Amino acid sequence: MGMPADRAEVDIVLLFGGDGTIHRHLGQLVQLGLPVLVVPAGSGNDFARSLGLKRVRDSLAAWQQFSKGWQNVRAIDLGIITPIAAQGRSAQTYFSCVAGVGLDGEVARRANQMPRWLRGHGGYLLGVIPTIFSFAPLVMKISLPEETSITGNGPWKVRSHQPTLIAAFANTPLYGGGMKVAPRAKLDDGLLDICLVAAVNRLKLFTVFPTVYGGHHLGIREVEYFQAARVRVETEEALDVYADGEYVCQTPVEVSIEPTALKVVTVA
Repeated sequence: MGMPADRAEVDIVLLFGGDGTIHRHLGQLVQLGLPVLVVPAGSGNDFARSLGLKRVRDSLAAWQQFSKGWQNVRAIDLGIITPIAAQGRSAQTYFSCVAGVGLDGEVARRANQMPRWLRGHGGYLLGVIPTIFSFAPLVMKISLPEETSITGNGPWKVRSHQPTLIAAFANTPLYGGGMKVAPRAKLDDGLLDICLVAAVNRLKLFTVFPTVYGGHHLGIREVEYFQAARVRVETEEALDVYADGEYVCQTPVEVSIEPTALKVVTVA
């Protein structure tokens, strides 16, 4: 895909692909500041679905409305991953859907090794089954800024420090091909929805895992769910961080939200 060098050349960016394609171009899209119309054409289309663009015909309808001058452009938030040891914006990586550390990162790694057609037809789920029975919980320290304002920049306070299976930091409700890991997440509230899954018996995890597709997992005792604008993730040993199904870096990292970072075209 070729990006315009100058925003004066175009009025809109049409982006054909799935979550991985979008992820790889987010930095350029933010810099351009142009409206983006996503056409779902990838193995995973959770971002498009979160925008109400479930099929190609939905994107076509949004394009027709935009062409007629309809006000169907909205500004949405994006997540940002910053390695703690790194400095400057050049080290930051944007994500559109969900960033994760733990079991889901291992599942994403397995899924990325599958043929594209298989990834688009239940590849993530196929990666989950063996990973549930082989992945061991790892001690993660999750910290939030310590102040009265949820968006402040004070010192850090530990929120969770325990063996953890999944730490997911969500901008959208969906990831992994339709799983509602963060059913309360909104694209324009200026906050991350954070879902932590503590150590749980493997058999129990296997039996309750399907509840994630309906967003019903929040009632499980081992699941903690909250919101924050910034969060820090530290681990005893470096762990892979994935976002939008793509490898980003390793812990320790800071995950934050950038409000109204991207303009998108949706169906009015």
